[in-house]
Amino acid sequence: MSKTSTRGASKKQVYSKREFRFIDLFAGVGGMRLALESVGGTCVFSSEWDIHAQKTYEANFGEVPHGDITKIKSKDIPKFDILSAGFPCQPFSSFGKRAGFKHKTQGTLFFDVLRIIESKKPDAFILENVKGLMSHDSRRTMETILGALDSAGYEVMHTILNAANYGVPQHRERVYIVGFRRQKFGTNIDFHWPVAKKRTVGIGKFIEKNVKGYSISKHLQRVYIFKKDDGRPEIVTGNTDTPAKTLVASYHKIQRLSGTFVKDGPTGLRLLTASECKAIMGFPKTFEIPVSRTQMYRQMGNSVAVPVVSEIAKEIIATLNSHHNSKRKLRG
Repeated sequence: MSKTSTRGASKKQVYSKREFRFIDLFAGVGGMRLALESVGGTCVFSSEWDIHAQKTYEANFGEVPHGDITKIKSKDIPKFDILSAGFPCQPFSSFGKRAGFKHKTQGTLFFDVLRIIESKKPDAFILENVKGLMSHDSRRTMETILGALDSAGYEVMHTILNAANYGVPQHRERVYIVGFRRQKFGTNIDFHWPVAKKRTVGIGKFIEKNVKGYSISKHLQRVYIFKKDDGRPEIVTGNTDTPAKTLVASYHKIQRLSGTFVKDGPTGLRLLTASECKAIMGFPKTFEIPVSRTQMYRQMGNSVAVPVVSEIAKEIIATLNSHHNSKRKLRG
């Protein structure tokens, strides 16, 4: 992948001198928004259909996202500079070899990302998805997505990044796709993926002590959690100096093979707390989660690792600045 960015501070900083505008599609609880706001962005439109995620989003950003993106017309979305979306991975149609990308993506939620990009022509976009997208349907899904974005007029790059390499106390590999409008910035795009940090951050420093209310019963521990002496599941303490396993949306189901649990509490073993989940995902301590515990786990497990997106966003802004003519200004 790309080498470390060494762009000089003397270059024209078009976007950093004036806030850029972005939209937040498939917003979840706003992880992408937190990341883009942290580098100077202003969100002008958001969309999220899940009512529980909407509640958390409103508690933190003071607005309820628009609902079903498939029912939102592109003309009703304000002008913006950058599109962000953590779109779901759905099966893609194999509708005829000559049908074109638009037909191949029709019926999937990626199609709505594509139609908005084609209609609004943003300067850039950042998309996030699960690692499995790379191999889904023998790579045909990824090839369709990249081809569709290329046909829409964008120079597109993609890679897999592990959140643990960017200061997040969790191993979380995700696919990131960024693109730059070819008509405006040309084909020689000087984009650099953020460089991994030299050291990882352990989950131990974020573990709370003497927690009540998150305990796993002794019975469940005996008949399920520790039914085999195979080193599963992962048990962490305040001294654990390695990142936790990937936090999944189904964490509340207490899965011994994939879960990370804490040695603490009245029964000696418990689930991660809301504060620990926020730390694992790189959310600020002040982030409010006004929903049930089950919904909290789903929301955190479905979110993005905020610091990773922030680092990518910095590189996107640096790329846009370095390619802008010094006399150009943002639209509108």
